[in-house]
Amino acid sequence: MAALKYAGLDDTDSEEELPPGWEERTTKDGWVYYANHLEERTQWDHPKSGKRKRVAGDLPYGWEQETDDNGQVYFVDHINKRTTYLDPRLAFTVDDSPMKSNSKQKYDGNTTAMEILQGRDMSGKVVIITGANSGIGFETAKSFALHGAHVILACRNMLRANEAVKRILEEWVVIKEVLVD
Repeated sequence: MAALKYAGLDDTDSEEELPPGWEERTTKDGWVYYANHLEERTQWDHPKSGKRKRVAGDLPYGWEQETDDNGQVYFVDHINKRTTYLDPRLAFTVDDSPMKSNSKQKYDGNTTAMEILQGRDMSGKVVIITGANSGIGFETAKSFALHGAHVILACRNMLRANEAVKRILEEWVVIKEVLVD
């Protein structure tokens, strides 16, 4: 709360209430953005909650969206014969959180290429791997090859590329022998 107080954002009751000097606006295609008139700037994230929003659905019955000579969007209420720059759909905004998911992340920075490809048949697939003679490129090339893909190793040094192919083929032979025994 101290950070909100320092920024002058602590004097409102609701997380969704805008601080003094702020205005909620919409783009032509329904994305909500926030105008800070004190600092003369705009931003996509709500100044207090940090959420991004978009308006839900079409304009209410009898409403129409127009653009004035300055390119500013305004709204016409034909039933009550009024115009306003305030989007009537702002009362029905929804959080825009496409990245949020209820499922846990399946892989992380410690996951190997072999773990990612486990159980997948890559037969008939052609894969080009850059930097395939060492490091992550080598491990990725090896994983695809061991899962049946036709792998093209793109390397700067032909000698190192041939050594990488030899190491992959040696491991392929070991795996084949284990499967046969």
